[in-house]
Amino acid sequence: METLHHLFKNNDEWVTSKISKDADYFKRMAAAQDPKYLWIGCSDSRVPANEIIGLEPGELFVHRNVANLFLNIDLNSLSVLEYAINMLKIQHVIVCGHYGCGGVKAAMEDNRLGIVDNWLRSIRDVRARFKEDLEILSTPEERYNKLVELNTVQQVLNVCHKTIVQGAWLRNQPLWVHGWVYDLETGKLKDLDCCFSSINQVEDVYRVKFKK
Repeated sequence: METLHHLFKNNDEWVTSKISKDADYFKRMAAAQDPKYLWIGCSDSRVPANEIIGLEPGELFVHRNVANLFLNIDLNSLSVLEYAINMLKIQHVIVCGHYGCGGVKAAMEDNRLGIVDNWLRSIRDVRARFKEDLEILSTPEERYNKLVELNTVQQVLNVCHKTIVQGAWLRNQPLWVHGWVYDLETGKLKDLDCCFSSINQVEDVYRVKFKK
């Protein structure tokens, strides 16, 4: 049976490197985590969340899936969000898309891929909603990048529409939800100027009426 010896070798070298700089590194990691940020990003192997923003293990709570979606019926995403906000008391939710996203490209080109087509349906909804805005752009690449941004903004809104987030705001718990995009070709992050920190920023139709 193939045991991927080179990966275990890499692990040994990584452990040695960490301990050489800080003998108690893993003891502290094992004791607890205290992240201030939740990263909701794409599963793409070229988008390593911690490295992009220069944070160590224990400083960033991470949830990743194809095309960084936050869907209303996804219990995985909802469970991560609830744990991050209610238990870890994170202060920032970062939804980060990326240019060159295969999921967005698939939704753009109407290719049939299999089960993932159902997952990407929400991106097609965004594409349909902003059809005119996309069609006025000159090149396929521009339309592709714009849909990456529009999808990210929609996922930010989806996060803000959740009772978990709105409940935190009503409790006056400090919480900001951000929309960013990562550029694979430059390694740079782009702030989409999409930041929510209050239930007052949410459209009335999406505000949940909590019982007092």
